Amino acid sequence: MGLENMINKISVKVKKLHPDAIIPYYAHDGDAGLDIFSNEDCIIKAGERKLISTGISMELPDGYVALVWDKSGLAGNNGLHCLAGVGDAGYRGEYKIVVFNTSKDDYYVKKGQKVSQILIQPIMAAEIEEVKELSETKRGDGGFGSTGLIKNSQV
Repeated sequence: MGLENMINKISVKVKKLHPDAIIPYYAHDGDAGLDIFSNEDCIIKAGERKLISTGISMELPDGYVALVWDKSGLAGNNGLHCLAGVGDAGYRGEYKIVVFNTSKDDYYVKKGQKVSQILIQPIMAAEIEEVKELSETKRGDGGFGSTGLIKNSQV
């Protein structure tokens, strides 16, 4: 069975808000994330967060959401991390990407450069039910590290 038969597809409308904006696309067949591009040159100083223009807006079908994620290379090599990142189906404004520079070096973003990726996902809505007690589990209310924190002496 080919990859084409395994991936569900939906129609997403993209509008250029600036003539030189780049329409998002998948770099490879089967990729989960659409590459998103900067529509401006800017500097993200060390320790700074910056709102980066993409020059596009999108229309998602009802029941779907666009989730903004880091580009692995930018995160791993340059310390750039995307903050925020939920584009609801009813939103029609420009997609701007909030990027935080965790490194000690300034980072120069060039117009047309990949700055993030967006995954289009179906929404699962929760029906909230207030209760007085929750069911018991093995983990219970154990917090961070309760499933087996490695101690420094064990490393």
